[in-house]
Amino acid sequence: AKKAKKSKKLLKKPVRQSKVPRAQVHPWRPCPLGKHWVRAHPKHKVSNRGKPYIQNVGGFCRTNPSHKDHLYADDIHEIADRHFSRLKGPPAASNLGFGSLGNKYDAMIRGWTRYWNEVLKPKDPLDPDVVKALIASESSFIVDKWNGLRGMKSARGLTQVLNGTIPLLRDSKELSNHLINLDEDDMLNPNLNICAGVRWLFRKKQLFEATTKKPASWRDAVAKYKGVSPDEKRLMPRFDRYLRMLKGKK
Repeated sequence: AKKAKKSKKLLKKPVRQSKVPRAQVHPWRPCPLGKHWVRAHPKHKVSNRGKPYIQNVGGFCRTNPSHKDHLYADDIHEIADRHFSRLKGPPAASNLGFGSLGNKYDAMIRGWTRYWNEVLKPKDPLDPDVVKALIASESSFIVDKWNGLRGMKSARGLTQVLNGTIPLLRDSKELSNHLINLDEDDMLNPNLNICAGVRWLFRKKQLFEATTKKPASWRDAVAKYKGVSPDEKRLMPRFDRYLRMLKGKK
């Protein structure tokens, strides 16, 4: 009888299950799918006696309001800080005639091109030289460049992301997944701007293919990004010239 009671107790004991790691969008991401990173920061609090004080909060992962993949500013900075300095390869180390500015953002260009290639997995991977030539032709590597327009057509920063584009980058109806949650002021930060610009370039390639019903080149995507035809006689030659220079061609 005693043995029977003991065996019943053993049966009631819960079985420990092995923890299954949550899906991760990319190995560089500090948080699993469904969460985003919040960097360490000071938090203002009030004690029970009513005295204000500052508590240092360590970095942590916060659950997203949706089940989509979202990149926030803290995610973007954390990825760049942790991983970009050790990467090698293109874009070419050519200043394109812009002095020290010409190579200043190469690590960010390299890192975000690789990140989005690995997340979005295009059949024809994006070349970092294309991104560098795009930045050269859009902003001349001037981090606070402004196109002089107002409202939704206003564009600022290295990749000249339009104000009207910023809400689309976090709209799941525009981008089915891999969204970017930034605001207009964030476009003045080179790291945030390049991340957003490269993501939007992928979307423009997708839109060009949907319109023409045929595969598009990255040059076609750049033309779509600029809002012109690939045969445009004023803006595209500038991009083409910089790309040729990066490839060592005359």
